Amino acid sequence: MDKLVAALGPVFAVGFAVQQLIELLSPVVDKAGWRKKEVLGLASLVIGIILAWGAGIRVLAPLGVRSPHVVDIVISGLIVSAGTEGVNSIMKFLGYAKEKKRAESKLS
Repeated sequence: MDKLVAALGPVFAVGFAVQQLIELLSPVVDKAGWRKKEVLGLASLVIGIILAWGAGIRVLAPLGVRSPHVVDIVISGLIVSAGTEGVNSIMKFLGYAKEKKRAESKLS
């Protein structure tokens, strides 16, 4: 589990950076009169995928999921684009999985 948390650390950091960048872009989108949610969502996704590809950030591989490289990049980009929320969701899921294993081992 500690290795997994260490592997996902960069994902959290990049997600936080994307979140902050989107915050900086928000006033620009407001001034331009564009549809804020759609524009910032698309910008976040594009930035997330570019950073996942360029920085070699992978989410599925540390989770033990075997998938094509492109699929891992797209999934990683989606998670990174969600900012810190995306990583928090993964960490919650892993916590639940750990608790389930612990409960199952106590029953055995």
